[in-house]
Amino acid sequence: MNRSRFLFVVVLGLFLTFASGAFAQAGMIHTGDSVRVKSVGPFTAKVYAIRHDMKERPAQKSKQAVIDADVDKKFTWTMLRDVDSSKIQKALKDAFALNGFGDQARIGQFVGAFNKDEVKEKSAVVITYNAAAKTTTIWVQNGGSATIAGQDFMKAAWSIWFGKIDQPAMGDQLLAKL
Repeated sequence: MNRSRFLFVVVLGLFLTFASGAFAQAGMIHTGDSVRVKSVGPFTAKVYAIRHDMKERPAQKSKQAVIDADVDKKFTWTMLRDVDSSKIQKALKDAFALNGFGDQARIGQFVGAFNKDEVKEKSAVVITYNAAAKTTTIWVQNGGSATIAGQDFMKAAWSIWFGKIDQPAMGDQLLAKL
């Protein structure tokens, strides 16, 4: 009988853990989806699908308002192909530079989450901002994770998709459902 109770408690605990995560996700507002593509000559390849969610709507529907919003928010990628981690790291470093953010220590910490040789197709990458703690966390499935302090870093990270970008329609698509 004790074993049955133990299993019941474990199953109940797991259910409550996953259910609370689902309820937390339900509290977020899905703002949009897009697909990152890479073009080389006449060829275009889909790299990852991305979605954006945030706890509250910004005062106005604009990319800058989403960047500036000091609320819990999240990007979720699903890789659509295998990509070398070094290529993702370089692309992110270039995007930070394009948007005028140059704190190499924090950028290095962020891109360091891509710590395997490659990120495999169907892997997830999740980037979250915790407004209460003022931290941005990146988690790479089967890779690493990192948490970086500062609202300024969050704004720099969100600028990668909502700021200056070589695929401008991406930002528009990521806020299309606001």
